[in-house]
Amino acid sequence: MKNFFEFILRPFFKKRPTVPVLRFDGVIGTGGGLGKGRINAENLESNIKKAFSTSKPSAVAIIINSPGGSPVQSSLIYQRVRYFAEKKDVPILVFIEDVAASGGYWLSCVGDEIFADKASIVGSIGVISASFGFSEAISKVGVERRVYTTGKSKGSLDPFKPEKLEDVRMLKNIMNDTQEAFVDLVNLRRGSKLSDDDSIFTGAFWSGEKALKLGLIDGIGEIRTVLRQRFGNKVKLKFINKKKSFISGLVQGFSSPIINSIINEIENNALWKRFGL
Repeated sequence: MKNFFEFILRPFFKKRPTVPVLRFDGVIGTGGGLGKGRINAENLESNIKKAFSTSKPSAVAIIINSPGGSPVQSSLIYQRVRYFAEKKDVPILVFIEDVAASGGYWLSCVGDEIFADKASIVGSIGVISASFGFSEAISKVGVERRVYTTGKSKGSLDPFKPEKLEDVRMLKNIMNDTQEAFVDLVNLRRGSKLSDDDSIFTGAFWSGEKALKLGLIDGIGEIRTVLRQRFGNKVKLKFINKKKSFISGLVQGFSSPIINSIINEIENNALWKRFGL
């Protein structure tokens, strides 16, 4: 009887528009950290599934705040979101906070529309690899480096050995392939929206206001204002958060080596500081 009345009365009650909201916040890569931490396909999987399991959402919104990181993890997250978006036929609206640079902008391209603040940092479409060389330092300390391999390229880019031109060429080839994939993705997703400015694919980055002129984003605005304008004042924002139990938090804390956490945090901070954050 209850189902019968629900069926009869359903046309008289308009369903409130609902928009699940995902947050991609942090450096992109495996591992963790003591501060903002890292995001990757594995730790976002349950949240992504949950967002798209909402019954008939008007859209899925994604808040992005990332200085970049692993191109592989960026690609995996992008592919997972696009898979569900196309399967469920749900539009994706992306909202950039402080920064969406490098891999962070790669993630932003998952959106059918991208919004940012005027002061947001957007772009850095490029690939970077940074390391240190200790060959002179190790000799001064009086330590002998012994490495045994079964192939001449197996010890490539060893920071304790002098840099070799063929090793640099190998790394550059990989970086060029990754850059090509990045550029292809941006062209695929932004298409004719991009301006003909030659600096777009140089690794440069801009404010949100300039990014709008370049066609890297679609508008200036914050999530609540844009969603109310799009779906009405009664739109419901459903924030998707992954709950971590007290026990799992303790286990993770004890199982993560403190040295690795410190190193990850140094790397994380270096990426954020590059953009003044």
